[in-house]
Amino acid sequence: MSPNEKWTEIEHLPEWDEEFYEVYTAKKHGKWVMLKTLRPELRDDPKYRAMMEREFDVRYNLCHPNIVMINDFEEVPGLGMCIITDDVYGDSLRKLIDQKKVTPEIEEKVAHHLLDAIAYIQKNHIVHRPIRPESIIFTQDIGNLKIIDVGFDQHEQLSPADITEDLNSYGKILEEVLASTGNTSQRLRTVAQRCQVPRPAARYRDTDNVRNALQGRSDRRLYIILICFLTVMVLVLGWFCWREPVL
Repeated sequence: MSPNEKWTEIEHLPEWDEEFYEVYTAKKHGKWVMLKTLRPELRDDPKYRAMMEREFDVRYNLCHPNIVMINDFEEVPGLGMCIITDDVYGDSLRKLIDQKKVTPEIEEKVAHHLLDAIAYIQKNHIVHRPIRPESIIFTQDIGNLKIIDVGFDQHEQLSPADITEDLNSYGKILEEVLASTGNTSQRLRTVAQRCQVPRPAARYRDTDNVRNALQGRSDRRLYIILICFLTVMVLVLGWFCWREPVL
């Protein structure tokens, strides 16, 4: 099979383009995939070629239901070297917000699935650009949430500033979604606003804190439950010791 037969129906998706990349949809051996390739003016620059290779290396082993999966890195006729990903054709969250098509189901997925994806990215110490509605896709027909611009480097540890920036982005997105749907849930609005407060001590520390807040749990409540549990265990242990016969 010739390269031209291997690759068919290649189409540019300008609304999905990223800072350094153009994004295409295409068929590879008849199967739909997505392509990311450097913008034409950057394709011959060794610095940006190395950046794309590093992004492929970092993202290739990532596996999460809400993150677009990378499959390969190869030459595509007319486009040059491309990062090949799963087909995630659909509408961006930005488009859905602008067209007032955000449903309660989409809102629920933003609140929970987006947070799960952020937690996974942080667990793997992935450095990435700020998450935006433009980089969140809801797939056609099924409506799965997928982050497409996931990351470009990996560190041994993320800094507190990296974690705060992720939560700040999450809060901004959640707040915009709530405004789009008109949801007046005080719990969700409080979570969105607290993610964005300027004072570090008033923010959530991590995604677990945010998840607890979404579920109506607080650190203090969990602390009280733990103390009560330990108290009961001490009493039970004391009771058994008291019942033990003295030889």
